[in-house]
Amino acid sequence: MPHNFPQLLSPTRIGAMELRNRIVMAAMGTNFAAANGHCSEQLIAYYEARAAGGVGLIVLETSAALFPNGASMPNTIAFSSDEFLPGLTELAKRVHRHDARIVAQLNHSGKMAQEDTAAGRPIPVPSAVSLTRSDMFQVLTRAEIGNFIKAAGPDGKGPQYYEMSVEQIAGTVAGFADAADRARRAGFDGIELHAGHGYLLANFLSPYTNKRNDQYGGSVENRARFLVETIQAVRAATGEDFPILVRLDAKEYRIDGGITPADCVQTARLCEQAGADAIDVSAYGSVAHAIAFTEAPLVHEPGGFIPFASAVKKAVNIPVIGVGRIEPEVAERHIAAGDFDLLALGRRLLADPELPNKLAAGQDKAVRPCIYCYICVSQIFINKPVCCAVNHSTGREHEGNIIARSSDSRRILVIGGGPGGMEAARLLAEKGHRVSLWEKERDLGGTARIAALAYEPNERLVHYLADAVRALPIDLQLGKTATADNIAAAAPDHIILATGAIRAAPDIPGKQQRHVFDGDELRGVLFGDNPAAVAKLALWQQLVLRVGRMSQLLRNIRLMRMLSKLWMPIADEVVIIGGGLVGLELAEYLVERRRKVVVLEPGPDLGAELAIVRRARVLHMLREHGAVIHRQVSAIEIGADTVTFELKGEVSSLPARQVIIAMGAQPDDSMQARLAGQGAQVHRIGDCRDIGYIDGAILDARQLVQAIT
Repeated sequence: MPHNFPQLLSPTRIGAMELRNRIVMAAMGTNFAAANGHCSEQLIAYYEARAAGGVGLIVLETSAALFPNGASMPNTIAFSSDEFLPGLTELAKRVHRHDARIVAQLNHSGKMAQEDTAAGRPIPVPSAVSLTRSDMFQVLTRAEIGNFIKAAGPDGKGPQYYEMSVEQIAGTVAGFADAADRARRAGFDGIELHAGHGYLLANFLSPYTNKRNDQYGGSVENRARFLVETIQAVRAATGEDFPILVRLDAKEYRIDGGITPADCVQTARLCEQAGADAIDVSAYGSVAHAIAFTEAPLVHEPGGFIPFASAVKKAVNIPVIGVGRIEPEVAERHIAAGDFDLLALGRRLLADPELPNKLAAGQDKAVRPCIYCYICVSQIFINKPVCCAVNHSTGREHEGNIIARSSDSRRILVIGGGPGGMEAARLLAEKGHRVSLWEKERDLGGTARIAALAYEPNERLVHYLADAVRALPIDLQLGKTATADNIAAAAPDHIILATGAIRAAPDIPGKQQRHVFDGDELRGVLFGDNPAAVAKLALWQQLVLRVGRMSQLLRNIRLMRMLSKLWMPIADEVVIIGGGLVGLELAEYLVERRRKVVVLEPGPDLGAELAIVRRARVLHMLREHGAVIHRQVSAIEIGADTVTFELKGEVSSLPARQVIIAMGAQPDDSMQARLAGQGAQVHRIGDCRDIGYIDGAILDARQLVQAIT
């Protein structure tokens, strides 16, 4: 079928390895391996699903060449002994079934080797480590901090380091070569040496961490010597036709005296001369700064590393892999321009492993979008298996196909057109059930629509699910309010309630005033669909909203996001009461529209519902924009133009022309109680069952579909 990606989907080669297209699955830690380093069925099924989805090349997650030494996760794949060959061989075989290729990313995590610290094993480094104080603990919740206790090691003293001798370097080089040969014998198509992201080889490349004054320190050539010797040893061990890829950092963010793009270009040339077949261009950010992780390696800026890949491409004659939030259509242009040769995707292939197949079939709009919520990588931060907020089949591929056609078609009514309701309706219709979806508003999306105003990637999910629902034989009825009578008339076998939460602001003195909105009122004001909330505004503001609603402008999320930067019915001094997900994303939305914002959180944690990495970015950006955030406040009172509260035993007062209470969301079981005795099975999913936002709603939908056979 015709498609829009003649460059991206064209075949290519890396060394002797032929690839059906130029889409590479980037290495991402999963914690799906067994604790003893063996490949589990969960891990193998996860990679097989991406191979079946049409990817050209899989780069296996970072794996320990010298296991257990150098492991960065509790469940790290091992390549250090032949005892691991059966699982590795099965993994390669299952990937090859689908005409994909796979290379093993071999690594020693160096000073990032968390499992060495936990076990009390000394960690090799090029030279003495300069200890830096991290601000990460200011971002973590109390529950999350408990997962970092092991970072102190068995004696509570933290990691113990030793400077590598020349003999120890040689032994490590030999360990990499042995692991590479084992990958070859297991049937892998090549290997990638991880020489980035603060790991051991990168520690030698970085002038910040490498202060040696022997042949392995000083100049770029000397700092690259360890890596060059490793490439040469791998080539000698595996032969000329076994491809060697190298992942390099083009820059170390927030690290004074770290790797520069010029260093990376020079190192890439040395790698090519040593026998490398491709360069995978990434970057790194200091772990001392929580915000740095969304600068590198998980760049938040779309296409943020493209200039780095382009610079390397100009310097070498071997293929260059571009990575870093590059959309397929952007990659198509840059591959055509010669800026890089292959595109590595990570999170996009968690969200939709079928992405390559869908692009090839011309079904671009059917690709499930990544919403860049960072829940996937945040799981790894706290030593848990990776998951995906928008695709809860990620990591569950070994459970089988949950949308296999049902032998007993049921009549199913889904009430509520938010993400959970749409996902449930979609999956159930694909199973062959007769599905009706009722939504009381004129548009699908539910509270995700206001979330999309605050964070643009959420809009992509709303559109994807709405398009999917409309493309299936689902009886979709918008603007329809469910009652006991019309539900009974529909005579469903199953009723799925996806109606969202009850949002009742807590009893804060002064909350009844006209300048105070709770969450539902704010949504009603922004979309102009809550007459009681709109009535709190000045008459001219009410008129503007009425015109916007009559002209249909307020139904267009993208247009509203743009126009709200010019005008919105929210005052310029805002106090938000509640520092959870809703409060912080609302604050982010308002500061981008030049509002002066203060966030007051009664509890000890901020944004507990946000993934760690996303939370770190939001908190950093809010403070960069001048927002003030207080936690553990009490005795909050709302006055006519001020808010008073107690903080650390002292009473404080703030000016507040507008107050928004972003608290009080509770599950809603009221309709379930009213439907008792209907005869149908009644289920609740999403926020009406438990407050879990998009992530929880999508997971609920999957689990319910599994239960309804």
